[in-house]
Amino acid sequence: MGSDISKFSAPSAGKRHKWTLAAYKYMARKRLARNSSIDLKSIASKSWDIAPGETTVSPPAFYLPNQLERVTGWEAKRFYPYVHPARTMEGGLSVAQGPTRGYLIKDVWLVDGALYKGKASHWLSLKPSTFPRVVVEHEIERAAIYCTQNGNSWFGTWLMEDCVTYALACNEGVPVTTAPSARYPLFTQAPAYEDWLGMKPLRLRSAFFRELVLFDDQSNNQSRHLRYRAMGEKLLSHVPHEPHPGVFILRGGDGDLRFLRNEMAVAEHLRTHRGFRIVDPLKTDVPSIIAACAGARVVAGVEGSQLVHGVNVLQAGGSVLTLQPPNRFVSYYKYLTDRDQQHFGFVVGMPEGDGFRIDIDEVERTLDLMPV
Repeated sequence: MGSDISKFSAPSAGKRHKWTLAAYKYMARKRLARNSSIDLKSIASKSWDIAPGETTVSPPAFYLPNQLERVTGWEAKRFYPYVHPARTMEGGLSVAQGPTRGYLIKDVWLVDGALYKGKASHWLSLKPSTFPRVVVEHEIERAAIYCTQNGNSWFGTWLMEDCVTYALACNEGVPVTTAPSARYPLFTQAPAYEDWLGMKPLRLRSAFFRELVLFDDQSNNQSRHLRYRAMGEKLLSHVPHEPHPGVFILRGGDGDLRFLRNEMAVAEHLRTHRGFRIVDPLKTDVPSIIAACAGARVVAGVEGSQLVHGVNVLQAGGSVLTLQPPNRFVSYYKYLTDRDQQHFGFVVGMPEGDGFRIDIDEVERTLDLMPV
């Protein structure tokens, strides 16, 4: 599934300038008519199933009694299902995983992080530009966009989801993603990951597409599982690795605040008593991070994007242990481990000041429950 841009038409020579008021027309309609916009996929000239859906049954998570009673809040903005995590963690849920789908739309404008055609739009970034551009310099015969709003906003989502969809984009057109800007800079570690994964996307802030392919690729079906595992194997091919007990990936103060007050104490305990490696991804380059994570039987740390470094290369039968703040429980990694034949466990902390604290004994007892 490597990129082969040569079989599709790249931006036309000479950068012929085109003019469009598509973004301003959208803004005017929204402000004056107050009507909801039409999603671009709904006006596709063609749509098709790339891979079938399926129904899966979720296994239970590993956790101690009374952990879920500590949960006072959970992430309900982005991660389905938008309910208290208890039912998800108990397991036994029958989950309908939808198909992976493609959509072909003709004559589409890309303007500052949004796609437009007529009254339809599709947002690739979370916030529109106050003064969107009207000059478009690139024209592309056929492109496929693999980036998403969440992937452009959060590193973990970019690596776990957008990079997986890149393989589909390579088969459908020139793989395109939005170019970085002051509002949405390129993630610091993205270039190194793209290099090791062989990703060569075309980064654009504006363009006119004669044909554009979009995807529905959010379901954890077999196709997504296989593409994710293939991505992990590409990363592993760059480093020597042997099985080892586990890796604790520090979160520190990066990203949305989830301040584990005794994070280093937990990490050092696991290093001393269980032989875990400790990785600080904010102070370590990508090759060293992957080398440390490769072969780990357990990936542990505060729930958050930084865990993706280890989850990417975790093998079937491995385990993920998340340390959850009581006021922001997120079930996301449970869906990935269910999909990839891995195990999921968690410990919920107790609030302390502007953060939370984790009981090290509870970490030990939870790990004893897990097949590590």
